[in-house]
Amino acid sequence: MSKRFEDLEVWKRAYNLSVEVYKLFSGCKDYGFKDQITRASLSVPSNIAEGFERNSNKEFIHYLYIAKGSCGELRTQLYVATDIGYVENGKCAALIKNAEEISYMLNGLIQKRKTF
Repeated sequence: MSKRFEDLEVWKRAYNLSVEVYKLFSGCKDYGFKDQITRASLSVPSNIAEGFERNSNKEFIHYLYIAKGSCGELRTQLYVATDIGYVENGKCAALIKNAEEISYMLNGLIQKRKTF
């Protein structure tokens, strides 16, 4: 078992996704949309970290569910960003795939932690 949240592969993937989203939308002039999508992306690794640091399996699972929900929120916003022309389809498709994989990883971790 990991001793630090930074050692969790799902946290690393979520962290990198958040960095990608921040870079991609750094020049976006729609500040409301930019704020919402960057917050959703940052919520994923942040909730993984917060839950891990609580030192309670029950709370960790709770925060993993929140992170998973933020993955869904982020994917929705990426679909919208594509459809309204903020980002090219190929770039968003890669980010959406990455967010979906992170969501699956979170689900696997949740199921594993439920057995503790």
